[in-house]
Amino acid sequence: MQNHHNKTALLVMDMQNGIVSRFAGNGKVLLPFQKAVEAARRHSIPVIFVRVAFREGYPEVSPRNKSFSAISGFGGMTVSETATQIHESVQPQPGEPLVTKLRVSAFTGNDLEVILRSRQIDTLVLCGIATSGVVLSTLREAADKDFALKVLSDACLDADPEVHRVLTEKVFPRQANVLTVDAWIDTLD
Repeated sequence: MQNHHNKTALLVMDMQNGIVSRFAGNGKVLLPFQKAVEAARRHSIPVIFVRVAFREGYPEVSPRNKSFSAISGFGGMTVSETATQIHESVQPQPGEPLVTKLRVSAFTGNDLEVILRSRQIDTLVLCGIATSGVVLSTLREAADKDFALKVLSDACLDADPEVHRVLTEKVFPRQANVLTVDAWIDTLD
């Protein structure tokens, strides 16, 4: 039987220890992420993990980059640190790529697009932390690259619930189908 989801991939973005710890005091908020990953695996949908991390000495960080220049001053977020490893709640399985990005968008500074194109992926299902960071930036860039997009609204977190609401209810629907993890799973059967 041919898998009709073979051109789809689930991007699990910035679900790394240092970021998850800021948002997930309550472990229940991680359940939608876990459910999405498990459903993708059950339906043979590739799961691709994306994290942000830098080399020792931060040669990739410009002093003009407001988001990342503070990291180079304080330290942390290098590729080998615990903070940049994928959170145990959604650990990658063998064969699931881990892409390291160097900016906010999942596409910046890495081989994500090469991986997607080599697998002939044309549809991306997005989840991650934060809604106003990696999810927004990746959605915009992916739309410009002509990917079909879905955003799992309950598998996205943001420090500001109102920003999350505005993005998932008003901004994202212009470029993506926005649905809950359960609603997405219903489309897989």
